[in-house]
Amino acid sequence: MLRYFLPAALLTTSACVPLGTPITDPNAPRGSQAQRPPEYYADKTLRYEDYTYNPDVRSVQCYVATGQNTEIFQPPVVPISQQQPIVLEFDILGNGSQRLTAKLVHCDLDWKPSVLTDLQFLSEINEFLITDYRTGVNVKVPYYHYRMQVPRVKLSGNYLLVVSGAGGVPVVSRRLLVYENGVEVGIRQGIPVAGQERYTLQQVDFSISYNGLNLVNPSQEVKVMLRQNFRWDNAKTNLRPTFVRDAERRLDYQYFNFENAFPASSEFRYFDMRSVRTMGAGMAELDPTTAPRTVVLSPEASRNGQSYTQFDDINGQRVFESREYGNGATNGDYANVTFRLRADQPAPGPVYVFGALTDWKLQDEFKLTYNVEQKEYAGTALLKQGYYNYYYVVGKPSGAPDDVYFEGSHQETENQYDLLVYYRPPGTRADLLIGYQSIDVNSRRP
Repeated sequence: MLRYFLPAALLTTSACVPLGTPITDPNAPRGSQAQRPPEYYADKTLRYEDYTYNPDVRSVQCYVATGQNTEIFQPPVVPISQQQPIVLEFDILGNGSQRLTAKLVHCDLDWKPSVLTDLQFLSEINEFLITDYRTGVNVKVPYYHYRMQVPRVKLSGNYLLVVSGAGGVPVVSRRLLVYENGVEVGIRQGIPVAGQERYTLQQVDFSISYNGLNLVNPSQEVKVMLRQNFRWDNAKTNLRPTFVRDAERRLDYQYFNFENAFPASSEFRYFDMRSVRTMGAGMAELDPTTAPRTVVLSPEASRNGQSYTQFDDINGQRVFESREYGNGATNGDYANVTFRLRADQPAPGPVYVFGALTDWKLQDEFKLTYNVEQKEYAGTALLKQGYYNYYYVVGKPSGAPDDVYFEGSHQETENQYDLLVYYRPPGTRADLLIGYQSIDVNSRRP
């Protein structure tokens, strides 16, 4: 799939001698060699966010089935017509299949469950048995691959798709968005009003025309959320319009204190593990004889303070594919992948690998350990065969992690932004998603 748009330059890499060996856990469940500590999964309470609740659940993807080669990069956001459905795919490690069911939860704009009954947003019983599953073929790490198409809903808004196993215990949850075109959204790249910030930040200005709505207090009734690369962890919320143009029935959002600006960071790092027989880009060592296979990545360095380097990335996403057998869904195998990051001194906080491969969360499995003698961070995670984007980030006590410390920030970076517009009509009990628009800043695609 990815081969249609990856540049040839990404297909080569230089080799080096690895400084460590991958860590395996012989007691990991079902032969998974999982690295995530059990504490991460101890609490099975449902979270209204993108989350996995079982260490055997891997390689979760939720996207819009457009029929194109790049469909897996389409976030789970669809118009109310839902002509192209949302699809959920994931693996569960082990030799046996499981009985899994799914349901939808309608949520308010702040991702708390709404008071709506199932029949108010669905036309069928809110329990869906997942019957599309297949076993992994010719793999050293056994797994079953599950796939389901999300049913159509009657209302726009926020939805949480919850997959549960035996006893109703949640297995995986994913946020979905269904929007209607109740307002007209205009979105454009702005320029940060400052000095040095204009070289490191990207600002997104936007406006909302509400001719079709009878609003009494539009600045309070309309709620918006701004995201970068479809992430939730650093989304901008509680944005109020800077100008309310009653005569034109338009709200303008153009700030001067960086309320709608994001660190642009750099293009995502990458490695190519679509083959488990030959080394791809970013790989320094491959041992196909171990179970799971062992991959050690080339040591990397901080990019903070360096000049901007342009190359095509996939904005933190990943693609599962097998160069040997084709279909990555069931032919892709798993490998223990060791990440290595050189650093002369420890960072001012814990260091993680970060991106779609971690659900955009600071997961313990992807936390790196600093070696004082080698002056290097290293850590190992179990990953499916494919092509990956990622950052190295520094965790903070609160808020989004710091990706500038190791990655730097350049306004030339290509990033995607999208705007969510919510409104609760008087007398109703649900927040509707009445507008949606996205923009690709510094796009290099034709």
